[in-house]
Amino acid sequence: MGWLFELANFVTVICVMSFAAFAAFGWDKAAAENGKRRVSEAALLNLALFGGIVGAYAGRALFRHKTRKQPFSRHLHTVALLQLFAAVFLTIFLW
Repeated sequence: MGWLFELANFVTVICVMSFAAFAAFGWDKAAAENGKRRVSEAALLNLALFGGIVGAYAGRALFRHKTRKQPFSRHLHTVALLQLFAAVFLTIFLW
C-alpha cells in the first residue's frame, strides 16, 4: 500500500507542476501582448524540467507561445527527452 501512496504523491506533483507551467505560458503570452513584465525563459524551462512538461507543451500549443523561438524550443524538447529517458530507466530498473 505504501507504493500506491508514493505513486499518488508523484502524480499529484506532476499535475500541480503541469498546471503551473500551463499558467506560466498563458501569463507570459498575455504579458508579451500587453507590454508587461515577462516570465523568464529559465523559469518556463525549470517548470517543465521539474514535472511540468505536459503543461508546458499544452500551454505552448493552446496559447501559440514560443513555438518558433530557438533555442527555447530545442531546450524544451531536450527536457522532454530527458524525462522520457528517466521514466524508462526508472521503470526498467525499479520495477
